[in-house]
Amino acid sequence: MPLPALHTLHATRLARLSIALLIACAAVAPHRALAYRAPQTYGNEADLDRHDTYRNRDGETVHAPARSKSGRAPEGASARCRDGTYSFSRHRRGTCSGHGGVAAWL
Repeated sequence: MPLPALHTLHATRLARLSIALLIACAAVAPHRALAYRAPQTYGNEADLDRHDTYRNRDGETVHAPARSKSGRAPEGASARCRDGTYSFSRHRRGTCSGHGGVAAWL
């Protein structure tokens, strides 16, 4: 086989291997790092007794547990805690910790 043909053959194999590696890496990459997640809304803030936030394990800003002045579950709440506050947690683990645990999932 002439030298230019051999060079072309190796370049083609290298290109195919590079593309296969790129596809494999994309398949195992965490998709949430690339996905946009809109900020969660909490409805009527005036109905809540607290307005502070915290960062969850994913680095997202989440409304801190708060009491509802009207007694109704606030929009965006994920659980009612045993101490009467509502949690806006996005993960079940740790929800209502420091608030007596979960009384009910919403």
